[in-house]
Amino acid sequence: QPSFRTKTMVVVTTLLDPAQASKEELSYMYRALWNHELDLRAIKSTMQMEFLRCKTPELVRKEVWAHVLAYNLIRAIIAKAATKHKIEPRSISFKATIQTLEAFQPLTAHHHSRRDSVLLSVCEQLLDAISWHRVGDRPDGFEPRLQERRDKRYPFLRKQRATLQQQMAKRVT
Repeated sequence: QPSFRTKTMVVVTTLLDPAQASKEELSYMYRALWNHELDLRAIKSTMQMEFLRCKTPELVRKEVWAHVLAYNLIRAIIAKAATKHKIEPRSISFKATIQTLEAFQPLTAHHHSRRDSVLLSVCEQLLDAISWHRVGDRPDGFEPRLQERRDKRYPFLRKQRATLQQQMAKRVT
């Protein structure tokens, strides 16, 4: 494709047998990396996991697994909506699915103990609403690996902590 990639590419792999994977299969796997990058971005950014809040290794592991569990449950809901509407699961927006689930939360909480047609109707409407939020067709898309901005409240620590503490103590006295 014009202005997309170079004409030749060298791919280094750990596969020892050339017959194990064809050039087309390797190309497909290479392009599938884009979906994996989107998944990682969804887990880290969309699910607010850029910074882990726990302090001990055991709790950090639990925090990571809780996020992975939530991610998989959301992907399962996306898959169910996609199957119902006969569309590709990757064509449904992950972020919009989270927002739709949050919007439906009061309604599902109100009907959660009921096992009747009202709850089933709410679930069907939820799946319909999720399937409406589609991502754009981005064949062979790529993004630069740059930070657009730093939207954290505090600047980086650029001096030794003890030095800054002394400066702050001088200002107070």
